[in-house]
Amino acid sequence: MTDPLVRAEALAQRFREIADTRMRGLPLVNPALEVEVIAFAPQYLGAESHSGLLGILITPWSMNLVWLPDDAGSAPIEGSTCEYQLGGERLSFIGAFDEQIGAYQSCSLFSPMFEFRDPQSARDMARQVLAALRRPSVEQPANPSRRNLFGRLAGIRQ
Repeated sequence: MTDPLVRAEALAQRFREIADTRMRGLPLVNPALEVEVIAFAPQYLGAESHSGLLGILITPWSMNLVWLPDDAGSAPIEGSTCEYQLGGERLSFIGAFDEQIGAYQSCSLFSPMFEFRDPQSARDMARQVLAALRRPSVEQPANPSRRNLFGRLAGIRQ
């Protein structure tokens, strides 16, 4: 697996280029914000448990949860939607491809970004979202049959 910081910084650099070109001057851009990546770390997604990196990409126009797959072959087709369970939440991710960073998936959290008056408020929100999504799900104990329950209480193994 590639160093998460290197891959996350490559993502940030690409979106800085987009901010300086295609997005420059558009009315949906919040000039108080800049492109940043927050807390990218190894993560498994999907029923097949594909490995990759999950973190948040903050731009002046959006905040997205982004998954960078370790294997481009495990990424869905560009434009397709996949749902994943994270931290007890079911989230929809859209497959994307960029010539410089390759395949990735994103889940929009905020767009546009005018409710954030400064970079710190956007960072704080990103960290809160990630903390909630990375919190382990609470497993519900299985409901044992009466016979198994009473057998265990009586010391009988089944």
